[in-house]
Amino acid sequence: MRDVLKIYLPITLLVVGGFLLTWQFVDPAPPNNITIAIGMADGSLAAYGERYKAILARSGITLEVRHTAGARENIELLSDPKSGVALAFVQGGIGDPFGAPDLRSVASLFYEPVWVLARGAVAARRLTALKGRRIAIGVKGSGTRVLAKTLLTATDIDHENTTLLSLGGEAAAAALADGRVDAAFFVSAALPARLRALIKRPDIHLLDFAQADAYQRRYQYLSKINLPQGVLDLSANLPATDMTLVAPTGALVVRNDLHPALIDLLLGAAIEIHRSGNLTTPFGLFPSPKFVDFPLDSDAERFLESGPTFLRRMLPFGAAILVERLVIMLLPLLTLMIPLFKIAPPAYRWGIRRKVYRWYKELKRIEQDWQAKGAGSETATIVARLDTIQDQVGHVRIPLSYAEHLYHLRLHIGFVRQLVTGEPVPVRGPDGAEDG
Repeated sequence: MRDVLKIYLPITLLVVGGFLLTWQFVDPAPPNNITIAIGMADGSLAAYGERYKAILARSGITLEVRHTAGARENIELLSDPKSGVALAFVQGGIGDPFGAPDLRSVASLFYEPVWVLARGAVAARRLTALKGRRIAIGVKGSGTRVLAKTLLTATDIDHENTTLLSLGGEAAAAALADGRVDAAFFVSAALPARLRALIKRPDIHLLDFAQADAYQRRYQYLSKINLPQGVLDLSANLPATDMTLVAPTGALVVRNDLHPALIDLLLGAAIEIHRSGNLTTPFGLFPSPKFVDFPLDSDAERFLESGPTFLRRMLPFGAAILVERLVIMLLPLLTLMIPLFKIAPPAYRWGIRRKVYRWYKELKRIEQDWQAKGAGSETATIVARLDTIQDQVGHVRIPLSYAEHLYHLRLHIGFVRQLVTGEPVPVRGPDGAEDG
């Protein structure tokens, strides 16, 4: 056992050391709790946030939803590593990839049409019709406000010639219904019931973007959306005619230090939620690697091209992550272990034989000394040296499978003794008794 330990214990320690070293370079397990910045609590994205939360919970991930003023605040939270926000919905055209180098896009998920509702007897077809009126453009920190100001500025509408009010969401809808504002901007993936009710009123109309192609050409993050007659409400024939809207896309954006495994999980949820589309988005268009402001995450790009890995298709999320981490650790270890354990048996054999072969050096020296001094000289001294070797060899312990080497040595000691004395000498065991 001592001989075995001399060979295999160092190998075992080396493998354990390699395992510990490899562990340092393996990604840790994904966190069980992450936070997403959504937007206003009364916005259409709040429902999406709850659906993501439910889907991720099936894989043991707790998604905490943080409501904000909108896309601008979401980017600020994502850019601050101390905020605790790891991902967020971000409106297209808001992000600046040079100003936020730590952010990555996972995918664009849906269109967010610009709904401009205005009071008047006749529906407006151009934003210039709103000049000089009171317009709710969204609250500070919202993507609605940024986009509204961009579109209005392009048509020479600003604070100097028009009253622009910081109202958004429910507050803007209520102000429009009460007549406290003449028009209001809403950027929403779906038309909420409150806005649908306003459009049904004869004194409030949805603006038809007659210049949608021009806006799309000037602002490449905008898409042209066709709104067929009656698509919002067939019984009420809402809208009464085909209309055109412009829309940025809503994208899922993450910090670049988010665990790669969560990217796959998030995209799986995105496919489940957004692939079916809605009234303004056709089936299968999203999630998409297009229409994103920030560079596409490399893991997201791989997923969108080829789908989840084999293990993540076949195993539950937690089990797949565990197996993938073990594979990453075992591959270099196997590279180390295979050659080590290949050389272990020869090393063991060499160690056992060395116990026997090391005496041949002394035996050879005795024979050479006898030959150099001439036959018959100092015979007693040489025989005494041979007796010493014989006694020491008799105490050597080796496995039974290697005993032949020991017996060969004892025969060779007897052979040298015969050369020196000229007569056969019995081989003796460790107790001094004759072996034969």
